[in-house]
Amino acid sequence: MRLLRYLVVFMILAVNSASMVQAQDTAGAIPVDDIEFTDIAEAPADGTGSAVTDTDTVKAAKATQTVSAVSAPADKSAEQQSLWLIFIAGFAWGLAAIIMPCIFPMLPLTVSYFTKSADSRRQAVSKAILYGISIIVIYVVFGLLITVIFGADTLNDLSTNGIFNFAFFLLLLVFAASFLGAFEITLPSSWANKLDSKADNKGLSGIFFMAATLALVSFSCTGPLIGTLLVQAASMGALLGPAVGMFGFSLALAIPFAVLAMFPSMLKSLPRSGGWLNSVKVVLGFLELGFALKFLSNVDLAYHWNWFDREVFLSLWIVIAVMMGFYLLGKLKFAHDTELSFISIPRIFLSVIVFAFAIYLVPGLWGAPLTSVSAYLPPQSTQDFDLYTASLSGGGSGQTAKSGSKHKYADLFHAPLGLDAFFDYEEGMAYAKQTGKPVMIDFTGHACVNCRKMETTVWPDKQVLSRLQNDYVLIQLYVDDKGELPAEEQYVSKFSGKKIKTIGNKWSDFQASKFNANSQPFYVLLDHSGKVLVPPVGADYDPASYLKFLDSGLAAFGKK
Repeated sequence: MRLLRYLVVFMILAVNSASMVQAQDTAGAIPVDDIEFTDIAEAPADGTGSAVTDTDTVKAAKATQTVSAVSAPADKSAEQQSLWLIFIAGFAWGLAAIIMPCIFPMLPLTVSYFTKSADSRRQAVSKAILYGISIIVIYVVFGLLITVIFGADTLNDLSTNGIFNFAFFLLLLVFAASFLGAFEITLPSSWANKLDSKADNKGLSGIFFMAATLALVSFSCTGPLIGTLLVQAASMGALLGPAVGMFGFSLALAIPFAVLAMFPSMLKSLPRSGGWLNSVKVVLGFLELGFALKFLSNVDLAYHWNWFDREVFLSLWIVIAVMMGFYLLGKLKFAHDTELSFISIPRIFLSVIVFAFAIYLVPGLWGAPLTSVSAYLPPQSTQDFDLYTASLSGGGSGQTAKSGSKHKYADLFHAPLGLDAFFDYEEGMAYAKQTGKPVMIDFTGHACVNCRKMETTVWPDKQVLSRLQNDYVLIQLYVDDKGELPAEEQYVSKFSGKKIKTIGNKWSDFQASKFNANSQPFYVLLDHSGKVLVPPVGADYDPASYLKFLDSGLAAFGKK
């Protein structure tokens, strides 16, 4: 059983990590057959900085209605996928909550109460099921309240908002400190006492208040897990994300009570409570600390602080992993830990995995792509000493155009893999006309994990990289950048009616108004007049499939 619980913890962490990598910023292809896209005009001479003229706006609005009808199924499918991933993450955190010190000891006590107070086994099972349903209702209602309070628009903005990302970093930092034993996050005891007094009532109300009491009493353990889950759900931007995440969490939490009530003999096989429960909290605390760094990295990139480059991020992750490994071996102790008389085999296995992960990260300090975790890391271009990119691009920086002029915004953005990318639409289109090449617009973002994954796992493919280097003019437009536009370039969007103040605002508005899309990555292939060559695509982790997309654009461009 001890081996089982360690494996469960490790599986939970793996599932949660995978869900965070895959679930954010998922973009789907938007069909553009039979849709006429308008030409994208140069920036107007009146200094508004908008790339959309009055005529274009009217045409774009008409096109948007058509695109909306065609792309709705794709958007719905992407949202459903995100909700499933949120549910899986919630279920994983719920499994983690079961083996926390505040809940695990309650399993035999609660189940014993049901079996002893019931007149029959059937009644005991019924009460346990109602108890589990009450837990689910309480947490789902809480998730719905989060949605109602913040609203859909706010949830969609959280993943790219610098203030919220920094708040998430601080929140996860507090959660990590709580799990590591610095303090406990608890609710007022008077709340639990009032609910507990009502739990003595007979019938459904008593069972419901028992579940509510459990939710309050266990908050010191479940609070950080719930907070992390809600942060994750909010960063995905799905409207029902918090409620779906809470459903997954509460379902995992409720199942053991119902199952053990049905089969009370299983209580004998449960491991005894002890110091291992606190060890679970500490391990989760280390992981919370690692997750927190991702949100701090998002803020650093969006505001161009340049404090938190790839080497710093990796160094911190390596230190956290090494400390976790020493903790598992009993070489590092916290205030609430019990003395280890020996190191169990499961601890040995887990410490081997953690130390191996730390060693795996070390080559990244010299530029190794680390493809399995690249989606979490700051972009490769923030690396100060990068042997990998130099080997791909021949040592070129890629920040100066082949004509010899410096690209606009080149001091703020850096193209991946040494590519000669533009960061301004008008400048890139002008160069494409000059060279006679088609254009690939890469709508990307600092906080877009799938963008980083594409740049580190698909773009380095020899054939894909060759197309991007030689056959296309690459324009990367960051939709979440917080760099402020000059006053004369700020304007009010005729598409959304919002004030466009930042570089990210400009390109986000451009993407939405021209292509009716707001997800990243989003790749659009254009000719020199701004016409779409083939249907745009989102993240595609198959290099052969992505190469086919690029080649289809070249073929369409050759026919014009």
